[in-house]
Amino acid sequence: MDASARGFSLQAKTLAGFAIGLAAGLAVHLLAPGAAWVTTLTSQVTQPIGQLFLRLLFMLVLPLLFSALVVGVAELADIRALKRVGLKTLVLTTVLSSVAALLALGLVNLLQPGVGVDPALADTLLANARDGASAIVSDTKDKPSGIAAMLAIVPTNVFAAASANDVLAVMVFALFVGIGLVLVRTPQTAQFKGAVEGLLEISMKLIGLFIRLAPLAVACFMFNLAALFGWDLLARLSAYVAVVLLALGVQMVVVYSLAVKFGGGMSPLHFFRQSQEAMVMAFSTASSNATLPTSLRVAERNLGLPPQVARFVLTIGATANQNGTAIFEGVTVLFLAQFFGVDLSLAQQAMVLVICVLGGIGTAGVPAGSLPVIAIVLGSVGVPPEGIGLVLGVDRFLDMCRTVLNVAGDLAAAVVVSHGEDDVAEDAEGVAVAA
Repeated sequence: MDASARGFSLQAKTLAGFAIGLAAGLAVHLLAPGAAWVTTLTSQVTQPIGQLFLRLLFMLVLPLLFSALVVGVAELADIRALKRVGLKTLVLTTVLSSVAALLALGLVNLLQPGVGVDPALADTLLANARDGASAIVSDTKDKPSGIAAMLAIVPTNVFAAASANDVLAVMVFALFVGIGLVLVRTPQTAQFKGAVEGLLEISMKLIGLFIRLAPLAVACFMFNLAALFGWDLLARLSAYVAVVLLALGVQMVVVYSLAVKFGGGMSPLHFFRQSQEAMVMAFSTASSNATLPTSLRVAERNLGLPPQVARFVLTIGATANQNGTAIFEGVTVLFLAQFFGVDLSLAQQAMVLVICVLGGIGTAGVPAGSLPVIAIVLGSVGVPPEGIGLVLGVDRFLDMCRTVLNVAGDLAAAVVVSHGEDDVAEDAEGVAVAA
């Protein structure tokens, strides 16, 4: 069975797991609402299974990101190619993130989903999620901000950064290691590059094995959500959820189609058809980082992109090109401001826009990675940070949806950056032959 057949089989199984988990959860919520055994089942069985799946993937995230970025940079062959591809990636990432944030702010101001919410419902939602919100808010107090946050991107100790799961700092270190391999070509650096390539192959293989558990994991995730919340998961905050999904849909269908068509010279229909495996995996894991192996395989085999460029763009994009996160943050901040009756000036909304763009570039590609950023923004514009508790009930579902956009955006960026970079592939082949 070839790779495409295996990929389709995994997608079908994952979608089946989603449907089975949702149906079983809704049945339990309808027939045994609030039963003690339901809480026991979700906390002791289905939730641990889902968490085990994510832990297996996250265990290999840092080795994969490090090795993929080092190899991707090293295979760009020369500094000129690195500058060109790096600059195109930076500009495209900034443009896509800015469009996403503008789209989010425009739709929230137009549709105003937070206006006219029942205060009694607000109090109930806050009471149900106050503990989780307090934990997120308290977690943001220890994080650096401003200039300190920018300086923290460059690690003083890469091993300490890795142990703290500081993905951006590790990626900066990997970027410079890759640049060093471009500048220094000796037998010793060739051996080191071979070892890093081996680490990349091992990480890809192991994650490929772990991903086979995705259908079971997504069934457990959906069972938990449906069994505990039922249709209230969406009904309670339907207007907010609808605006987020509308913004995600417009960015996906309109913005990415235009980018792929006119920037990458590829049919949007072909792009989305060939990218569906990665998007299904993104929905299953709610993590751009965990989906990276599938994205790399889709980019090289399905979309036919140069491996050197695809590895560079997708590895950077897993953390930097988070358009879905930018949209989610923008919609959430303005929704909660409307909810609590806080009138934001144009200057404050502009500040929210800038933070959403930066948040879309710097937020870790892991489940719920954007929530601490939202808590910080809320406090800065005069909205109670604890208000984030209002969206915790639907965050898991929206996290899965925005991760699909994040991954699709990474692949779209790889298509655009790869367009016209055939000489990079030729240079890399020449270097490989010479080595």
